[in-house]
Amino acid sequence: MSHGAKQEPSRMGVIAAFASVYVIWGSTYLAIRYALETLPPLLMAGARHTLAGGILYVALRLSGGVRPKTLHWRSAAIIGALLLLGGNGGVCWAEQTVPSGLAALLVTSVPIWMVLLNWLRRDGVRPGILEILGVALGLLGVVILIGSENLVHGGPVNRMAAFVLIAASLSWAIGSIYSRHAQLPESPLSATAMEMLCGGVLLLLSGAISGEGARLALENVSLRSVLSLGYLIFFGSLVAFSAYVWLLRVSTPARVSTYAFVNPVVAVALGYIFAGEPLTPRTMVAAAVIVTAVVLITRRRGRTAPARIAVEEAVSIAEARIRERGSPSEVEGGELRIAAGACSE
Repeated sequence: MSHGAKQEPSRMGVIAAFASVYVIWGSTYLAIRYALETLPPLLMAGARHTLAGGILYVALRLSGGVRPKTLHWRSAAIIGALLLLGGNGGVCWAEQTVPSGLAALLVTSVPIWMVLLNWLRRDGVRPGILEILGVALGLLGVVILIGSENLVHGGPVNRMAAFVLIAASLSWAIGSIYSRHAQLPESPLSATAMEMLCGGVLLLLSGAISGEGARLALENVSLRSVLSLGYLIFFGSLVAFSAYVWLLRVSTPARVSTYAFVNPVVAVALGYIFAGEPLTPRTMVAAAVIVTAVVLITRRRGRTAPARIAVEEAVSIAEARIRERGSPSEVEGGELRIAAGACSE
């Protein structure tokens, strides 16, 4: 955040970021599945995020980026643990045994958690009727898309893996809400790099502690797993995760969380285009329901409430900056100008 007037994100920038999260993350389910064919889940996820975070962090430092403070690293470690270790790590581990249909359905609980958590936190925002209706419609659309027969395909559901998926979704939601108010570097890219580094290291440590190293035989790693890992690093992490972190700063949790509804639709569409999978009437109905849900969740409310919320958030951020730097005169002018500007939106 700069010390002057806040620059509103461009409409095209927001659209491009949402497109990245929707399309790329919609394709990562397949990439993760291919990577897990010959790579253990936690070590694979750890390598993905550590390499992506390291590449981005080194590039930013070489370009003259400001050295993060210890407080920033602490926040990044908490976010990395929640988003990547608990969230992405849980999904990767569960995809070893849980049918993809059930995995997709359980991951769509993220928007519910985010709306509820954003409401229950101190000075939280109460969800509107449209948001509640949108969340309900989104879940209904995914159930229609997946179909009950696909939820149990391949035998009884692994209850532990299903529980891990629910916990992973909750962890991701908590990390997303926390990141909106955590003390992080002003550069979203710096924050992203630090979060991926911290989360990646935690994933590697968890994989090593759980004995995944003994299961890793480099001579047996397939080319498809390596290429999938490369796709996850450069597109899933460097592009889409960076876009996601940026959107958490410029949009609302409910809007950002709509990726969980859209990703299954994208996955089906990619399967139809590239793998010749059938596009059934049920799929088209489900897609229409999910798109309607996204429209309801992202629909702009009245102008008074968003302005009040923007002022409250700007003031709380200003107070956090003052506590962090210890000098009110250093920040209060610029931060309070941002709060005043929010009233005119």
